[in-house]
Amino acid sequence: MLQEPMMEKLLAMRLQGMADALKTQEQDPGTRELSFLERLALLVDHQWNWRQNQALTRRLRVAKLRGNACVEEIDYRAARGLDKSMIRALTQESAWVRNHEHIFVLGPTGVGKSFVASALAQKACRDGYSALYTRAAALFRDLTIARRRQLAPAAGQAQPNRSAGDR
Repeated sequence: MLQEPMMEKLLAMRLQGMADALKTQEQDPGTRELSFLERLALLVDHQWNWRQNQALTRRLRVAKLRGNACVEEIDYRAARGLDKSMIRALTQESAWVRNHEHIFVLGPTGVGKSFVASALAQKACRDGYSALYTRAAALFRDLTIARRRQLAPAAGQAQPNRSAGDR
């Protein structure tokens, strides 16, 4: 099979990572020494990693995180009351997400609440979970709007007829 039609088919099948890896293999004379199965395994691994990276990028974008915070950069030396063992427990495979728990980060102004929240959300995204960073005011506003929509009668829905005695 000619290389160009094969590349088009890989792209048509949405195997971008595999197409990139094949181009790289063709340029590297060392890969010619590998067996067919070894080369195929490299292509499959590259495609797998490409998809994982795409999914992580998408989760991070949707999470709307502030800055590039990560749990590995949390500074415990500053006196702000962070419990290192608590943070470590929360970041252990992001079990709090798996257990359907929520995290509220509380404290005075300027102690790094936003950084810690973003770092925990970023770790959850790296562990394969979806997250959303939002400030309390925006959360309460969105919850209020959702509650009002839920309580409001559906548009176009007929209201029950009430007699004069029911009013």
